[in-house]
Amino acid sequence: MSDDEQISEQERCKIASDFILHAPPGEFNEVFTDVRILVNDDNLLKSASGSFAKYNKDQFTPCKVDGSDEQCLITEHGDEGEGRFLDPRTKQTFKYDHLKKEASGFEPADMDSTAERWRAAVEDAITTYHKKYYKYGVSSTYGSSSGGNITIIACIESHQFQPKNFWNGRWRSQWSVTFPESGGKAELTGLLKVQVHYYEDGNVQLVSSKEVKHTINTHDEQKMAKEFVKFVEDCGTEYQTAITENFVTMKDTTFKALRRQLPVTRTKIDWNKILGYKIGTALNKQK
Repeated sequence: MSDDEQISEQERCKIASDFILHAPPGEFNEVFTDVRILVNDDNLLKSASGSFAKYNKDQFTPCKVDGSDEQCLITEHGDEGEGRFLDPRTKQTFKYDHLKKEASGFEPADMDSTAERWRAAVEDAITTYHKKYYKYGVSSTYGSSSGGNITIIACIESHQFQPKNFWNGRWRSQWSVTFPESGGKAELTGLLKVQVHYYEDGNVQLVSSKEVKHTINTHDEQKMAKEFVKFVEDCGTEYQTAITENFVTMKDTTFKALRRQLPVTRTKIDWNKILGYKIGTALNKQK
């Protein structure tokens, strides 16, 4: 590659960041290791470290918390700045290492007193829900107030990583509602996401998302929390059922249409042998 074709350091940093941000669930370390080898420049990789934080927040990465059996989620809603995050359940903030995925430096958090009773009610209901339906589920529920309005945001994550069986998958959902302190009707919005990577004798990803809306009453925190979770439950069941039905259909149609089971020669391609040919050819050209 000639000098004028060289990729700039900024472009290399962006490429490295894009690789990291698109790492499938449960495969961050593998992608990071490969990118580190490709880049071969730890100083440049440090410039791309912002992608580590973005990845963990986007993925709702679970985090162990001091003094609690429950984990919390690393999300943009709990981002306190300067690398610190909020666990609203234990009312603590902590420093989070996005590469090691470890929390430290726990301190008491200042909670929004106006929103707290609403937040706590929804948290109790969401926690009961995720423990009932998600064997490996984790949730965090945030509350804030501004300009006479209260905002409640609940995040749910559940995953199974099965590298020995060549697949990893993650479920995420986010639910938010903003309503006046005096109560009334408000719109509850939800975003559900599923991402599964299967890579035995192939490389297939299922990436799906769905947005939903529903009007709920916010006059009483307990009744609102019950209605909130009822909508979460109904949407989750409907979405999972639809994905399962679509997958059964795709297995017999779309997947078979993606490519031939065998090439025209009716024999499998030995990719390792082809790679060897390419390397051998390149070496011969250098002689």
